[in-house]
Amino acid sequence: MTDAYICDAIRTPIGRYGGALAAVRADDLAAIPLRALKERNSGVDWEAVDDLIMGCANQAGEDNRNIGRMAALLAGLGEKVPATTVNRLCGSGMDAVTIAARAIKAGEAELIIAGGVESMSRAPFVMGKAETAFSRKAEIFDTTMGWRFVNPVLKSQYGIDSMPETAENVAEEFNINREDQDAFAMRSQQRAARAQSSERLAAEITPVTIPQRKGDSKIVDRDEHPRETNLEVLARLKPFVKKDGVITAGNASGVNDGAAAMIVASEAAVKKYDLTPRARFVAGAVVGVPPRIMGIGPAPAAEAVLARTGLSVDDMSVIEINEAFASQSLATLRALGLADDADHVNPNGGAIALGHPLGMSGARLMLTATEELQRTSGRYALCAMCIGVGQGIACVIERV
Repeated sequence: MTDAYICDAIRTPIGRYGGALAAVRADDLAAIPLRALKERNSGVDWEAVDDLIMGCANQAGEDNRNIGRMAALLAGLGEKVPATTVNRLCGSGMDAVTIAARAIKAGEAELIIAGGVESMSRAPFVMGKAETAFSRKAEIFDTTMGWRFVNPVLKSQYGIDSMPETAENVAEEFNINREDQDAFAMRSQQRAARAQSSERLAAEITPVTIPQRKGDSKIVDRDEHPRETNLEVLARLKPFVKKDGVITAGNASGVNDGAAAMIVASEAAVKKYDLTPRARFVAGAVVGVPPRIMGIGPAPAAEAVLARTGLSVDDMSVIEINEAFASQSLATLRALGLADDADHVNPNGGAIALGHPLGMSGARLMLTATEELQRTSGRYALCAMCIGVGQGIACVIERV
């Protein structure tokens, strides 16, 4: 099989819920990194792109009916470029890149654009149709995250724990205390702050221009979610799942908006379009875990992809684990034999500080890992995520 290479990657800043990017439609948001890739890679014949694969978890509002295709058209890639949208919830963006790489490795494509998007600020409320004539029963669900239109059989067999509830379950089952979680969250904020001040994160970002009714357009060019804090402040935050719980707003990821995209190409496409390969996609893996402890998913997913490649966690120069919650991040690290404060794990902060736009996050992890490998001259990077309803996804890339 041929190799698949990540050649260029870019993302928008990550906005807070109801924040700087809340005015941008999800399809317009998805088009921004696509447009940036097109501008940065003028040697590419964009009509020759074999496919565009976009991850998105919601798809209930402006992101409905194949946001990948909508974004491709809005970005000016042309009518000939096909596109699809994949949904593996939190793992959607990573799944999109994995699918692209596998198509190239199988010889069925040479040039694919992959990424992810989520506008959680603009997620709508949804209401089902009446089941009987003149029905007065109406159920309305917020699609920002979580369950809706629950199947009663599924509920009776597996429960419908919310994401924070699953984080509490993980903390209890794997003995993750509140102090360790707050310390982990503090490190994430500190690392993100350093990465922002040093312009490390700026290297990943394309600005978002938002027209205003009056005056100049607003330019958003920095991640909005990081915030200054300390252990004392974190310790004072009250648990919001249960009174004696350990999950707080300070040790959980945010509800956010953002988009990311990358060029995935074969060796032939690299030469044909004068692209610069930055990382080779080595392998990916997905696993299932009990839904009530979905946060442990990255551990068995990482073990599966490492077994598939014949590598070990010690071979990894960079590890990017999505920080859905500090509890599940710590449970994952300990299961993999890694220190809570390992320097090469999320060295520029993670989702607790940066935010977690569901469909975007997996692509963001891979983008960040690629950039970090280049900057540190490391060889391998492991990216891993937990996924709602009980899954895990992971992949390994190698610096070129």
